[in-house]
Amino acid sequence: MRHSAAHVLAQAVLELYPAAKLGIGPPIEDGFYYDFDLGEDADGKPVTFKPRDLARIEKRMRKIIQRNFPFERREIDSAESRALFADQPYKLELIDQFEADGDALTTYRQDSFEDLCRGPHVAHTGEIPISGLKLLHSAGAYWRGDEFRPMLQRIYGTVFPGKAELDAHLALMEEARRRDHRRLGRDLDLFIFDDEIGPGLPLWLPNGNILREELEKLALEKEHDYLRVSTPHIAKEQLYQRSGHLPYYRDEMYAPSEQEGASYYLRPMNCPFHHKIFGDRQRSYRDMPMRIAEYGMVYRYEASGSLFGLMRVRAAQQNDAHIYCTEAQFESEFMRVIDLYRFYFDLFGIDKYVMQLSKHASAELGNKYVDEPEMWLKMEALVREVMIKADVPFVELEDEAAFYGPKIDVQVWSAVGREFSLATNQVDFVQPARFELTYVDRDGSEKTPLCIHRAPLGSHERFVGFLIEHYGGAFPLWLAPVQAVVIPIADRHVDYAYRVRAALRSVGLRVDVDDGPERMNKKIRNAQQQKVPYMLVVGDRESAENSISVRTRENEDRGVVALAEFGNHASGLIAARKNAM
Repeated sequence: MRHSAAHVLAQAVLELYPAAKLGIGPPIEDGFYYDFDLGEDADGKPVTFKPRDLARIEKRMRKIIQRNFPFERREIDSAESRALFADQPYKLELIDQFEADGDALTTYRQDSFEDLCRGPHVAHTGEIPISGLKLLHSAGAYWRGDEFRPMLQRIYGTVFPGKAELDAHLALMEEARRRDHRRLGRDLDLFIFDDEIGPGLPLWLPNGNILREELEKLALEKEHDYLRVSTPHIAKEQLYQRSGHLPYYRDEMYAPSEQEGASYYLRPMNCPFHHKIFGDRQRSYRDMPMRIAEYGMVYRYEASGSLFGLMRVRAAQQNDAHIYCTEAQFESEFMRVIDLYRFYFDLFGIDKYVMQLSKHASAELGNKYVDEPEMWLKMEALVREVMIKADVPFVELEDEAAFYGPKIDVQVWSAVGREFSLATNQVDFVQPARFELTYVDRDGSEKTPLCIHRAPLGSHERFVGFLIEHYGGAFPLWLAPVQAVVIPIADRHVDYAYRVRAALRSVGLRVDVDDGPERMNKKIRNAQQQKVPYMLVVGDRESAENSISVRTRENEDRGVVALAEFGNHASGLIAARKNAM
C-alpha cells in the first residue's frame, strides 16, 4: 500500500512539475518517500518543495487515487527500458546497475505513469485509503546517500488503513519530535556540532559529558572483573591488514596518513589492539577467561547522507571489551554478557527489545565473510544452543554477521516506539588465529582461544542519543546532569542558598543556584524546562529552620523538608540508581 502511494506521489509530482527528474521511491517503516530533482533556480540553487507545494501535490494524489487506475507489471528489455526513461538520468543509472548485476528489468504502470520497479503493489490506486494518506515534509537527500552526488528533494509521506490509525501515528510523531535528541541536545546544553570541526564529530558540553561519565562509572562498577587498558587512536596499515579490517571495512575508514614511509590509519575498531595485549606474553589456561576492556574512541567515515545527530557519527567512544576464553568456557561467558544487557535494560526501563542471531550468507563467503564454511555453521549452532538453553528469546537473520563470526545484535525501542540498534555480542573464530594468539592448556599443548567482542552500551554517542529520546530529556535523578537548583526568594536569601548548595554537594549531589533577577515562579519554570529533577526554594522560614521547600519537575510540591533529611534521601536514591524520586 505504501509502495503504491510512493508511485502515485511520483505521478502527481510529474503532472505538476513535468521537468522533474525521478530518483527512487521505496516504502519505509510507517511510510514512504520519493526523491526528485527539480533543477536549479536563476541563482543556481536547487529548487525545493515548500509546505504549500506538498498540499497541492497531496490534492493531486487524491484525484489519482479516486480514479482507480490498475497497477500493471511489465518485463522489458534493455533497449525498451532506455527508450522509456531516456529523459530520466537517475533511472538510466539504475538500469546500468541492474544489468551489471544480472537483474531482470520490470516496470509498474498506473494511468500514464510508468516506473522502473520490482513491486509489489496493490491491485489499483483505489486501494490506497485517502482518509489515511498524508504527506509529511520534504528534505534534501544526496543521490544514493553520496555527498559527492547531486542533492535531490525527498518528499516523505505515510498512509494507514484509516483516519484513526493516521491520527494516532501523527500524535506519536509529534511526541517523537518533542523528544528528538538533536533538539533536546541543544535545549539542554548537552552537545553541539560545528562545521569547522566537521560533520559527525560531536562536541560534548559539560552537561552532556556528565551523562558520559555516569555511564562509564556504571560500566566500571558492573565490569569490575575486567582488565582495563588504554590503546592508541592510530596504528600502522599492517595491523588492520592482519586483523582483516582493511579488506572488509576500507570504505568506512578514514584515509591513511603517510609518515616515514608507513601508512597510519585512525582506528575503526579496538579489537586489534586488545589482541596485541593478549599476545604480548604466553598465556596459560589459568589466565582464562581473560576479559580486556577499554573506553576507546573509534573513527569511521560514515557517508554524509547517513549521519544523524548522535545516532550515526564519525567519532564514537565505545564501551568495548574482548573476552578470550576456551570453548568450554564459551557458554558461561556468552551468557554473562547477555545477562549484563538485561541488567541495563531493567535499569533504564527498556521494556521492548529483541535479540537477533545475525548469521552469514554462504553465497557471500570470501566476499563479505571469511571463507570457512564449517566454522560458520559450528559457531552459529553454538550461539543458538546457548540462547535456547538460557531461554532467551531471539530471531535469526541471514547475511548480517560480522566478517569474522556470528553475533547477537540487540534492537531496542524507546518510549515513543523508535527502534535503535544498540548493542552487540560477537563471536570471533578468525582473528585469534590471525594474531597467533595461544594459551597453554592443562596437558601442555598450545591452543587458540575463542574471542567474544562485546559492547553492551554500544557507543556513548548512540546510547546517550537513545536515552535523551527515551526519557524525553527528563533523566532519572542519578543520571541528570543537574540534579537540583536552589532558588532564593529574595536577595537576602542568596547566602543561605549557597550554603544549601555546599551541603548537598558534600553528599554527592550536582546542585546549582539560580540567583538571577527573575521572579521565583519564573526561575521554577526555567528549571522545569531544563528538566531539573528538584527545585529547592529558600526564603525566611527555610533560612531560619535549615530547611528547603521542595518541588519536582512534574510540579509536585513536596513541602518544607529538613536540609539534612533531603540530602540523605536524594543521595540514597542516587547511590541505588533509583528511577523514582
